[in-house]
Amino acid sequence: MADKITVSVVMPSFNEEEAIGRMIESIRENTKDFETEILLVDSSKDRTPEIARQMGAKVIVQPPQGHGVALRTAISSASNDVIITSDCDNTYPMEYIPKLVDLAVNEGYDVVSCNRLTKELGKQMPFTNKVGNTLFATLVRVLYGVKVHDVSTGMFCLRRDAVNKMTWETNYSFPCELILKSARAGLKHKEIDIPYRIRIGEVTLNKWRSGKAYILCIFKYRFNLPINPKKL
Repeated sequence: MADKITVSVVMPSFNEEEAIGRMIESIRENTKDFETEILLVDSSKDRTPEIARQMGAKVIVQPPQGHGVALRTAISSASNDVIITSDCDNTYPMEYIPKLVDLAVNEGYDVVSCNRLTKELGKQMPFTNKVGNTLFATLVRVLYGVKVHDVSTGMFCLRRDAVNKMTWETNYSFPCELILKSARAGLKHKEIDIPYRIRIGEVTLNKWRSGKAYILCIFKYRFNLPINPKKL
């Protein structure tokens, strides 16, 4: 019998005790056919890491430094051949994991990103976020020629050998950097549509700081601008 596909599901977490149990249960339910690692990079002040460990997840604790820094740590710390990224707030559909793994393993995609900005998206995302995210993706399509509709998504599927070909420097705009550098490296990328849910727990994202970082990121890599990575 062939060896099982190995999958790491990695997530940054910050005060997600209301959602983390449901997230881990959903991951377990949708990864039964794989050898699976669940990994959190956590900066919480609540019971998130305790709950995660009790449910069998690995937890790396680090001081709060931003979503992108945590996600970069999570990706680099993953042990398995296929890496799925997600947030811990129950917004992303873990039932899509088998499809993502199939695209990576059987169809050879190095990077698969998940588009939330579909016709079905409603109140799950605030209107100002929809406008900003649509603008960012439009700029990437125009300036880079990358066929993508969501460059701020938190759900990706990455092949380990593709991860090893990239270096990252951003924080608040990390998903955008990942897509842009994948394209520049000539990696095989695909975007798929996913449903998006209303988050469980409080919103911790600073949308204005994040929005500015996305704009700077898009222009920095297109025009080789000397922008300080700490602003990204």
